[in-house]
Amino acid sequence: MGNFSRSQSVRKHVVATKGGVVAAQHRVAAEIGASVLEAGGDAVDAAVATSFAIGVVEPWMSGPAGGGAMVVWREDEQQARTIQFGMRSPASLNPAHYPLSGAGKASDLFPWPAVADDRNVQGATAIAVPGTVAGMELAHETYGVLSWKDLLLPVVGLAREGLLVDWYASLLIASTARELAKDADAAALFLDDGQWPKIAGWTALSATRLNQDRMADTLTRLAEAGGRDFYEGDIAAALVADIQAKGGSLSRDDLMSYRAQLTGTINTPYRGGTVHAAQGLTAGRNLADCLAMMEKTFAPGARPDSTSFAEMARALGKTYERRLREMGDAEAPHAPSCTTHFSVVDKNGNMCAVTQTLLSIFGSRVVSPSTGLLMNNGIMWFDPEPGKPNSLAPGKGCLMNVCPTIGEKDGRRFAIGASGGRKILPAVLNLTSFMTDFGMSLEEAFHHPRIDNSGAGTIVADETLAPDILAALEGIHPVVTTQRTVFPYAFACPAGVIRENGMNMGCTEVMSPWGDAVHEKEGS
Repeated sequence: MGNFSRSQSVRKHVVATKGGVVAAQHRVAAEIGASVLEAGGDAVDAAVATSFAIGVVEPWMSGPAGGGAMVVWREDEQQARTIQFGMRSPASLNPAHYPLSGAGKASDLFPWPAVADDRNVQGATAIAVPGTVAGMELAHETYGVLSWKDLLLPVVGLAREGLLVDWYASLLIASTARELAKDADAAALFLDDGQWPKIAGWTALSATRLNQDRMADTLTRLAEAGGRDFYEGDIAAALVADIQAKGGSLSRDDLMSYRAQLTGTINTPYRGGTVHAAQGLTAGRNLADCLAMMEKTFAPGARPDSTSFAEMARALGKTYERRLREMGDAEAPHAPSCTTHFSVVDKNGNMCAVTQTLLSIFGSRVVSPSTGLLMNNGIMWFDPEPGKPNSLAPGKGCLMNVCPTIGEKDGRRFAIGASGGRKILPAVLNLTSFMTDFGMSLEEAFHHPRIDNSGAGTIVADETLAPDILAALEGIHPVVTTQRTVFPYAFACPAGVIRENGMNMGCTEVMSPWGDAVHEKEGS
């Protein structure tokens, strides 16, 4: 039996506006993005500002030293595009330096065979070439209307103030305190006395803040020198020196040669509409496969029922079987990830769905002391056993679970995505089905109970689903029922926006204590 109340109700209210909306996993980051829209910025400008802001206020989830993908909708072109900024393994990485330990499975996220000293999971040897800054730079160069510097300077102020450590921040820091203590610079940033998690008082209103001055200095340099400084200038030199001093293989050449890519999207006709998913090493192709199966296997009724949920579960099961076999990804079902997602719509109808990540929570648990940046552990995406589709190798792109998506049907268009590792695809599929198959509003879709079938042989189902739905799911795989809670997340953590008849709305995961949709002030 669980400990949590069954009479408590948690809701988030969705408000329609003619102005733009930013929906993000942290309210302050969404406010930064909304202020950009108020200043006349495009949805892409708001996305760039939000990306850097959320790296300050959710540093364990994402940041400049991570990677991800963005799907952009351009209203004047009536076209969706993908910006791919995934991580890569360093060119000098030697797979022989990651010998199998023979001690069972890895200690985090993926059930690979364990590597000696967890060198692919934690520490400088787990760091891949970051892509987030290049992705934001490419998006801004292609679609931005405000200056790069104007987008980053408000984020500098946010970092100079420092993240407020409330109960939720304390909980997340405590969850990884033992690993953070292994890196002196991570311990100095997140822990007291090198071992105790910074924590809010039981009854006091906490005034504890992280000291993010070094990150503020890095963001100032980035604002003034431009995005390529991260790859070719002073920031690059500092990053490489720091990581190599700690035993990593990241080099100046790795950073100098990195480029984000602007490509098309995977466009899937569905129920008379179209779903645009990200190209590249994402879960976009898997989403398209699920939709193609679902369109053939059931005709939607008035509400989601036992048939629709069962066919969704079957589609996910088949897709994950193929993904695990052919793409090599095999993430454990309940491990925490450190991904974030935010969605933006501006008053003109342009949209962005952005998912960015460090991979594990707190990434490699290594902080670059010269830059103040928490580094990724993208090397863990690779299978350390040779001869597999996703085996560890130098100069290789990382396979991600991210699934930023833009969908449209009957005059409505939505931009959605989620954090949550392998749970991301099921969450995006649930929400896409709710809004396209059953015509749900954004608010209804985000509050409706969901299922997760992400390839572990067990279906996770919201305990409030009807008994006949649970019975139908049991006919496919064993079912575990659970509540939606604040921590851990049994389901992914989505954020989305929608536009209909010139009105915009946004919503974030109901149980996320920090997530919120912030509206541009009308008339701005």
